[in-house]
Amino acid sequence: MVSPELIRRFPFFSGLTMDHLVILAMTAEEVAVPKDHYFIQEGDEVKHLYIILEGEVVIVTTLPQKDREIIVNTLGTGDLFGWSALVPPYAATAGVKAMTTSRVIAFDAEQLHQKFEEDCKFGYLMMLKTAQVIRDRLNALRIETLAYSAG
Repeated sequence: MVSPELIRRFPFFSGLTMDHLVILAMTAEEVAVPKDHYFIQEGDEVKHLYIILEGEVVIVTTLPQKDREIIVNTLGTGDLFGWSALVPPYAATAGVKAMTTSRVIAFDAEQLHQKFEEDCKFGYLMMLKTAQVIRDRLNALRIETLAYSAG
């Protein structure tokens, strides 16, 4: 368990009640990882939702024809990743790797699913916030793709 006050400081969780923050805190643990640690491999079942406390994390994918990994997005303090843990079939659409020694909060997705079923408003708010993260990532990828193809 982590402190609800720690969770509360991140904009992603704005608008949630203290009761919701306490529930999140009870499903969470703080994790420190070394540089080059893979949180998630593409295709894995994702069991945690993460928020970065410190460090730099990248979202990566492999180009099959070249068998090489490319960075799709770079994330830092306050950014969320592992959203696939909340969206069936709970499979990673990309890998996630620490570029520096990093600390994150890992939220147990199975416990979150149970809490969301018990409190649908809480589940709705979290899914709405998660959808906004997905929207922003898709938009960033679209812009990056357009810039790459124009160059």
